[in-house]
Amino acid sequence: MMQSNFSYFTNEWQLFKNLGESAEQSIYRDPNAALVKIRSLTEKLTDAIFKIENIDSWGLKNQFVKLNTLRNKGVLEVELFAIFDAIRKAGNKAAHDGSYGTTEEALKMLELVFYLSCWFMEVYVAYDFQSSGFVVPVDNEKEQVERILLLEQQLHEQERSFKEQLEKAVVYPTTDPQIEEKKRRERSWKYTQKYPPNEKQTRILIDEQLRANGWEVDTDELNYKFNKTMPEKNRKIAIAEWKCGNGYADYALFDGLKLVGIVEAKSYGKDISGDLVQAKEYARDVQQIDRIDLVGKWGEYNAPFIYSTNGRPYLKQLADKSGIWFWDARTPQKASYALENWHSPEDLSKKLEVDEVRANQELRDDQQYPDFAERTYQVEAVKAVEKALENNQRRMLLAMATGTGKTRTALALMYRLIKSKRVRRILFLVDRTSLGKQAADALKDTKIENLSLSDIYDVKEVSDVKPEDATKIQIATVQGMVRRLFYQEDGGDIPSVGTYDFIIVDEAHRGYTEDKLMSEEELTYFNEKEYISQYRRVIDYFDAAVLGLTATPALHTTEIFGKPIYTYSYTDAVVDGYLVDHDPPYKFETELSKNGIKFTEGQEVTLWDPETQNIDKALLEDELNFDVTAFNKKVITESFNRVILSSLAEHIDPEVPGKTLIFAATDSHADMIVRLLKESYAEKGIPVDDDAIKKITGYIRHPNKEIKRFKNEKYPKIVVTVDLLTTGIDVPEISNLVFLRRLRSRILYDQMLGRATRLCPEIGKTSFKVYDAVHLYDTLQDITDMKPLVANPKQATMDIYEAAIHSENDEAFGFYKAELIAKLQRRKQKLSEKSKSEISELNDVQSLDCWLQSIKVMSKTELETQSENIQRMAEYKAVSQPMYISVAPDELLFVERGYGEGNEKPSDYLNGFNTFIRENINLIPALHIVVSRPKDLTREDLRTIELKLKEKRYDEKSLQIAWRNTKNEYIAADIISFIRQAALGSPLIDHETRIKNAMQKVYGIAEWTPMQEKWLKRIEEQLLQQPVLGPNAQTAFDDSGVFQQNGGYKRVKAMFGEQTDSIVETINENLYA
Repeated sequence: MMQSNFSYFTNEWQLFKNLGESAEQSIYRDPNAALVKIRSLTEKLTDAIFKIENIDSWGLKNQFVKLNTLRNKGVLEVELFAIFDAIRKAGNKAAHDGSYGTTEEALKMLELVFYLSCWFMEVYVAYDFQSSGFVVPVDNEKEQVERILLLEQQLHEQERSFKEQLEKAVVYPTTDPQIEEKKRRERSWKYTQKYPPNEKQTRILIDEQLRANGWEVDTDELNYKFNKTMPEKNRKIAIAEWKCGNGYADYALFDGLKLVGIVEAKSYGKDISGDLVQAKEYARDVQQIDRIDLVGKWGEYNAPFIYSTNGRPYLKQLADKSGIWFWDARTPQKASYALENWHSPEDLSKKLEVDEVRANQELRDDQQYPDFAERTYQVEAVKAVEKALENNQRRMLLAMATGTGKTRTALALMYRLIKSKRVRRILFLVDRTSLGKQAADALKDTKIENLSLSDIYDVKEVSDVKPEDATKIQIATVQGMVRRLFYQEDGGDIPSVGTYDFIIVDEAHRGYTEDKLMSEEELTYFNEKEYISQYRRVIDYFDAAVLGLTATPALHTTEIFGKPIYTYSYTDAVVDGYLVDHDPPYKFETELSKNGIKFTEGQEVTLWDPETQNIDKALLEDELNFDVTAFNKKVITESFNRVILSSLAEHIDPEVPGKTLIFAATDSHADMIVRLLKESYAEKGIPVDDDAIKKITGYIRHPNKEIKRFKNEKYPKIVVTVDLLTTGIDVPEISNLVFLRRLRSRILYDQMLGRATRLCPEIGKTSFKVYDAVHLYDTLQDITDMKPLVANPKQATMDIYEAAIHSENDEAFGFYKAELIAKLQRRKQKLSEKSKSEISELNDVQSLDCWLQSIKVMSKTELETQSENIQRMAEYKAVSQPMYISVAPDELLFVERGYGEGNEKPSDYLNGFNTFIRENINLIPALHIVVSRPKDLTREDLRTIELKLKEKRYDEKSLQIAWRNTKNEYIAADIISFIRQAALGSPLIDHETRIKNAMQKVYGIAEWTPMQEKWLKRIEEQLLQQPVLGPNAQTAFDDSGVFQQNGGYKRVKAMFGEQTDSIVETINENLYA
């Protein structure tokens, strides 16, 4: 009898040897049983790997979940995972269908499990192991029957005692476990490089990939060259070895009788991106024959979709050697690219329905944009995306400031792309369910010709798992899509790569971070060997163009989406009047903020422990110095806060229109601010309702309710927060921002400023004020926006708990429960032993470890009983460093306002402005027009000037305030007046007086009728809003939205006749005379 291929397994791994040999012996007699045995061997190998790697498999209910865990932890290379998974699928089919399986398929799987077994031996058992190569078993019926009976007896006993055998077999290293783990990873990588799957094994993997995506495929059986296999109606077949001229394509894809694709398959380790050339040649040479239909001809090509692959799962770092390279012959100008998976037959059928060239032309011709997104910059943003799509750009980024209507812009884009049939189905991807609900509400509320977008197109919301055939827009969370794509067994409901052909990622700066910065939970559940974040895998998975929307593009955002194709910045929005800017910030300086807080060596200091809430005394061994960056974080200084808040109470009246947001360092600091601010108002005799000043942080009972109250009700007027209100809140009434905490992130600072930029005409808001007590404005001047964001996922534990108990199926429940346990485990690590003991007592459990273990096996009903216990642990204060308490007195030195780039004094700011104007008169054309011939100035010229000045932080409001503080006179002059004063020494006249003087000249031209006077008043009102009409009457009345809406130049001409032009000329000549 020939020796088994698995005889190399040593005695401690005898079960593996016997499972392998039992499969061999069954190949010819009972291939179904052989497939089950092969699957069983891989399952036992998996259990052994978990044991050796010391990975907890508790709660991992099946082989699929275990394999995913090993892959996500970097234990399995992508090719190893693919082989494990192929065996799992074949074994599952055999286990569920006793008639499934052929000798040929069983032999293929046997060779694959031999490959895995050799890998296991080399990585985990004998590092110098050398395989003698796979040998096809001999068919010897008599010997096989006897041997199978013997093996079955041994296997029954060995499987029963496998856990005990495993404990004996695993020898834990005496050296550093991390070093040993690193060595195992290196050995695994070397094995896959030294022994890549051979050509036969590669074909097995490709067959399985095609089969999983809806194609009938069997390289040996469905083969034209050897079996003359032909396509058939109503079958979706990948026929191997299809005749193409003098050669044979590795696969031809047939949808019924229609030839829709040609595939070139290469050996596993070979570069494949360049091998599309061979596939293209086959697509040129393939001929029309009886019983097949060529669906068209595109230049030289007789097949539309062309592929090249080597069976290796896609990995971005090995893009040329992995994935499925794809080229669409219908659009020859579009470059080839790699796919993560195969198109399904339905994908290709739908793809053939899209005529991109026709749709692009239709979009170019259609200059009608929806009324709900008709602002110039919104139209320009939509045009930029459409142009990028026409140029075959697959990754795009729109950068639009908070409050400028990103969602409306996205809705307009979706409407046009679907209407023109440029795209079939859009995925709108959000990172939180609440944002998904907002998007769904926007689709319902936004109407075109009295129909909402939801009425026009079938829209699926976050709660809808998958799209219907008619669905045009699907809203989904990244987390939900991750589960659908990467955590479903057997792929039954996994979307195909062609399910969506356009993806919009809302708030693209969130979540999309490089892997090494991810949290522990994300590393456990969302990590592909530290290379590809699952966030990124979602958008990379689909064969779709992807658009990111963000207000604050960061370095990692541009690395994923590319540089913005269109930017509408906060400055643009302020200049155009869609957002408000802040006045020059108020800077507070105290004795302590200037000189810091010092503790000397040997001094007795007071320490406050946030964990125990106790105050202790200690003698300092060394001198300690704290500057303002540590105030309220490392050192508690009530005197500093009291001095600042006392001064703030003189600047902010809580009873006047407008609301105030104060940013504190910690929750306890927020409590102190509320107390001291109320005391300050009381000391000054200013009556303040107790509800007017409140703390809203994550530690209060109902933060969301309090946020709504802050937005919609009179009180609170002043809110103190830490991080809760830095993003995601829209309270237009916020008119004051107070910084009592230091930041290092410019993006976070910009988001905080964004809380106050919204227009609020109801209270006459034209700007907002910034109060800086911690030198924040100075320190952030030189910090660029383009810094990598540190990942800091803040999904609340109770949110995950709620998702678990409201999950719709067992799979989702298991996923959320595992995520919940990971969150609680991470929380446990931050608790002191005293806290752990207290929680255990309150939760009535023996220990937190035992309790967490019990959660793993809880049903949904049982988990529902744990709400209070989970919330208690989630909110229990973690271990924190003691804070020093300073009793050093403080006093206010000054409050001043900082102007411009250098946070300068007002006189220096004005001098800098004058210098800039004089030095740039001849360098900036629009500036030259203002100085030399202001009557020729256009609105676009004015906008250019304002943007150029904004770059240097010069703006009309700041110049007005600086002039008042320097000259002791307030003149509400416009920016043109300030420029002409700086360049020519012209007297500064306030804007309203200048306009009225010019209009008096117009009123005196003739005796106007009441209707004409009404129009002249309208012109005057517009000039008060914007100091430029235009160089001539037609430009003045046709380029302004206000006048356009009332008939434009034609209507004005009808009203004033030949005097129309002279009216504009008179205004222009007298405005800046």
